[in-house]
Amino acid sequence: MLEVLLDNKDGNVWDLSELVYDATWKTSRIGKPGGFDFSVLNDGNFRMNHGDIVRAKWDGRPLFYGYVFTIGSGQDEQITVKCYDQIRYLTASDTYVLKNISAAALVKRIANDFGLKWGTIVDTKYIIPTVHEDGQKLMDIICKALDQTVINTGNIYNFYDEFGALALRDARDMKLDLMIGDDSLMIDHSFERSIDQDTYNRIKLVRDNKETGGRDVHIAQDSENIAKWGRLQLYQKVGENQNDAQIRNLLDTLAQLKNRPTKKLRIEALGEPSVRAGCYVHMKIAHLAINSPYLIDECSHNFSGEEYTMSLDLKVI
Repeated sequence: MLEVLLDNKDGNVWDLSELVYDATWKTSRIGKPGGFDFSVLNDGNFRMNHGDIVRAKWDGRPLFYGYVFTIGSGQDEQITVKCYDQIRYLTASDTYVLKNISAAALVKRIANDFGLKWGTIVDTKYIIPTVHEDGQKLMDIICKALDQTVINTGNIYNFYDEFGALALRDARDMKLDLMIGDDSLMIDHSFERSIDQDTYNRIKLVRDNKETGGRDVHIAQDSENIAKWGRLQLYQKVGENQNDAQIRNLLDTLAQLKNRPTKKLRIEALGEPSVRAGCYVHMKIAHLAINSPYLIDECSHNFSGEEYTMSLDLKVI
């Protein structure tokens, strides 16, 4: 059963579980706050204000902890409510100029500066030489730091709100002991392979050279794939303090990550509360020859009366 509690922060906590008749919990792996939207019958026994705390659980298992941002109503007794978790507050903009800092340390710094609660923050290890962001959204600053970490280490990290506390975890530690697919939760699916959005067979990295006044160019390419797909080039500028070995390592990492078609899988399935964006889940669909872990990019849990389903957007990593 879906449990929804409303906390007015003044000592009053209302149990809205019996009054909520539609709800959706959404999570995204990159750059978006978790959201919880619900419709509730106003029986006149509770008050709701902007900033109130909303907690949602399914059969006692934590789903969402966040804050009321939008309240809508009409002529009937129905109220529609839109809530977001702490990530929403990272849409604010500010300036950060820092040196030699990891993505993990940056997350803690920004969270502390803006009075946000954080919990599990793993060591991302890679040290970013310079962070120079002027008037940028805090979430964009964090995402850029995580992108740099992925490019230089090959490790994917998930940043999200974990029931009221910001979390940063290695995606490899978020593998679910769960299979979805043939004869297991799946209701429907669609599958797409593409070289249109994030596929590159030629990587070109340039570094300014103060001594020569020019630029050093480093290139890695797959001639066979260029012959098949045409030239798909990724161009990036790297820091002046990166040496040749570091640039070569970066070229190798980018080639491994980018020189292949992207594969996206969309699933409609019966609901399971442990599933959220950023997790790996094992997918098994025989007619597509799929039998491997997929990373969840977007996840939407839908509650309507006694019915509980979820929609997943996944990709191969």
